[in-house]
Amino acid sequence: MIRALKLAPLLVLLAAPQSPIDLNRERDRVVSAARTYLAEEPMTITASSSPRSAGGPHDFFSEGDYWWPDPQNPGGPYIQRDGMSNPDNFADHRRYLMRLSVQVPALTAAWKLTGDRRYADHAAKHLRAWFISPATRMNPNLEYAQAIHGRFTGRGTGIIDTIHLVEVARAAEVLDTAPGWQSADKAALRAWFTDYLTWLTTHPYGIAERDAKNNHGTCWVMQVAAFAHLTGDQKLLDYTRDRFKTVLVPNQVAPDGSFPEELRRTKPYGYSLFNLDAMATVAQILSTPTDNLWTFQLPDGRGLRRAMDYMVPFIKDKKAWPKPPDVMYDAEWPMRHPSLLFAGQGSTSRTTLDSGLPCVRTRRSMKSSGTSSSASRFCGSTCRARRTVVVPPPRHCPRFP
Repeated sequence: MIRALKLAPLLVLLAAPQSPIDLNRERDRVVSAARTYLAEEPMTITASSSPRSAGGPHDFFSEGDYWWPDPQNPGGPYIQRDGMSNPDNFADHRRYLMRLSVQVPALTAAWKLTGDRRYADHAAKHLRAWFISPATRMNPNLEYAQAIHGRFTGRGTGIIDTIHLVEVARAAEVLDTAPGWQSADKAALRAWFTDYLTWLTTHPYGIAERDAKNNHGTCWVMQVAAFAHLTGDQKLLDYTRDRFKTVLVPNQVAPDGSFPEELRRTKPYGYSLFNLDAMATVAQILSTPTDNLWTFQLPDGRGLRRAMDYMVPFIKDKKAWPKPPDVMYDAEWPMRHPSLLFAGQGSTSRTTLDSGLPCVRTRRSMKSSGTSSSASRFCGSTCRARRTVVVPPPRHCPRFP
């Protein structure tokens, strides 16, 4: 949200002889959730539509979160209120996508943990509905995402909406060995992601998102890396690994390890944590035995480790955070951050892993305005694994576009 992480962090931890995490509880949590999901049928974007969408029934549609009707011109173009999410904007397709990103990884994990093929079969049913079946599949592009009423029918910033698919792509790799997942299914799924990668890397929206200098640029790299890993595109894997070193770290990490582009927002704490989770997921997906992105650093010492060193103290003690509180959902942070788990694995140290345990042990499902946030994509112990992310995040997390 995500290594040669062949199995979600939960499964990695299950193999650890002295894990500081209550593995039995985590296993029970995931299997219990997956058992519930067995009774829930797939729901794709064809289940709902908006009259404001310029696309068709198979086109993903969402609206910019921070855009509202203009009190001075109610029927005119929307105006921006940074950091303030409009609860009346269309969000059904996002909700369906987040549901997919929670259920498929959980079902996949439950299959690996129990050997019960019912879980794998149901995960496969979701994948066929979203990416294969002509009646319900989603078109492999985001031309109508994060539209703004009266201004844009879609924007490049909307590409961040599919970071949920990182978890799905990672889980799909694990399902390759499932008895009911056929060769034709694997080929069709990979064809969808190949087409989406082509769109992400060639369409003007994709190019603009790639060049974003904040968390949007990080999430573009994360998605391309995860989808390239699924499709076996070594060229794009090499490209994203190089971009991490030559663009993400140099342009986003300050000498003290902070993310200046996130600190200037109206929700600096949440955005900093979100970007850290995304960058950690990139490192988890792309690191190799000979090229560990966790240990990579520029000549001046800037790198992912320094970014972790900056944020971990504020995860352990939020009261020490030097910036003003986030304008929305400040109370919901911090949560189950995959960056802590991945950093603990990537640095072969338990320090950062241990620092996240209070969050993992005490944070419960969080109510929000009815939609989960981009950050919620990283709220699970599985990360957005990013994962073969196989540990589902809480069902409700603060909205965070």
